[in-house]
Amino acid sequence: MNLDRAYRLLAAFYTLMLIIGVIALIAGGGTLLSPVYLLVGALAVMGLWGYILKRRFMNPRMWRPLAGVLAVGIVIQLFIMLTTSLSSELLTWMLTSSIFSVMLVIMLFHYGNRDQPLWASEEERTAARQLEALLTNNSSLTAINRDETRENSVKVTKSKNGYQASVTRRSQEGQERFEERFQYPETLVFFLEKFTSVTVNDFKPVSFVDNSTTT
Repeated sequence: MNLDRAYRLLAAFYTLMLIIGVIALIAGGGTLLSPVYLLVGALAVMGLWGYILKRRFMNPRMWRPLAGVLAVGIVIQLFIMLTTSLSSELLTWMLTSSIFSVMLVIMLFHYGNRDQPLWASEEERTAARQLEALLTNNSSLTAINRDETRENSVKVTKSKNGYQASVTRRSQEGQERFEERFQYPETLVFFLEKFTSVTVNDFKPVSFVDNSTTT
């Protein structure tokens, strides 16, 4: 069994657990917190399938906070189970949700990483291929975007560790410089278009001027 099939079976198992929980709730089982467990569980399972299938579901910014909520929930439930006398029904719900939430926390955390091709739009993928082609023939590229009040200058380089964007922003208030690193060109394209208003078509190879003179 390969890893992909194992992940799919795991997601199917979580889905089955969710369906069993819904059936139990409809049949009159569960507690007042059971609908909350099922709602959070449904979102988590959706994210799990998205991670395994490499598909986009909702917004990447929601998955890591959800993983954090699940992690906090695990800690709270374990504390309650260790310090409080609970009914067998409530103890079962809490223990089950805590155990099965651990793997979800890990996978949702990775799913929420924005630096992945799966979160890129089709336009960003096309632009990423253009950028890759440019960087194949040039060690670095520069682009400048100007408007009435601000100038954004960007230098992009590629290395074994990924991609680096060095940004300089100039305005009437002053100048700021910063660098960002990415593993995938799709994420670099997203960053450039969103935070610097620079597109792939704006890039030009960095030219080196020889200032030496001959006599």
